[in-house]
Amino acid sequence: MIELVIDQRRRDLGGFEVGRVLPFAARRMVGPFIFFDHIGPVDFAPGIPRTIDVRPHPHIGLATVTYLFDGEIMHRDSLATEVAVRPGEVNWMTAGRGITHSERFEKARAKGDYVHGIQSWVALPDSAQETEPDFAHYDREALPTVTEGDLSLRLIAGEGLGLKSAVRTHSPIFYAHASMASAGAVVPLPKAEELAVYIVSGAIESGAQRYGAGKMLVLAPGTAPTLRAVEPSTVMILGGDSVGERFIEWNFVSSSPERIAQAKADWRAGRMKLPDLDRDEFIPLPSG
Repeated sequence: MIELVIDQRRRDLGGFEVGRVLPFAARRMVGPFIFFDHIGPVDFAPGIPRTIDVRPHPHIGLATVTYLFDGEIMHRDSLATEVAVRPGEVNWMTAGRGITHSERFEKARAKGDYVHGIQSWVALPDSAQETEPDFAHYDREALPTVTEGDLSLRLIAGEGLGLKSAVRTHSPIFYAHASMASAGAVVPLPKAEELAVYIVSGAIESGAQRYGAGKMLVLAPGTAPTLRAVEPSTVMILGGDSVGERFIEWNFVSSSPERIAQAKADWRAGRMKLPDLDRDEFIPLPSG
């Protein structure tokens, strides 16, 4: 049974658009997923200005998960990390007690690039909210993939459907990229406390109802409806155990509003270290 359908809301980030799905007024989280952006797709011409990049900014209490279908994004952070994420790979950055990073379109600036992907945030459980920050990059070969008939599925994080990912997480989670090459293929659904399916492209049907790209289908707990592609389609399957109530403001997530207020004060006062290899600019704390 489909409990809720969330439509993406297009947002201009200053040169390219994303489809914002989570948080949503009627459903702020699915399992530990508290933020979900559909990046692009956008076709960058060579010579794009640096103002399109995402300048250094802070996070606490979450892990950012960057996954691309096309293109390249360069990541730099305050742990001295510098690594590009490319299609089928994963950048998993655990903010914990605090981290800063930038995301720049350097390949696009030099040569032009077609960029398309998903960035999600996973809220950390109580025991890990103040953990030491960490960064891990996983090549596509590190992510288990199965192909059966017209279905191809890559498990990004967690375990289920007989697969287990090497990506280190702090709570039970399931996150996968599934592609159906033709109409009639069924979306595989794992067992999870909370679960949703986001339609990246194509269309999915459940019963007599059809759902197109840009919609997130939140499933009722304990149900496993048959979701069938009605044309070649790509979906993200996401969910896991709830980590409890979380507050979110700007780039900060916490179970405590006071902790978010402290993070805002730290960023405003310059007490959070900038990325080692990207220190010349940053995004100021929004007013208000």
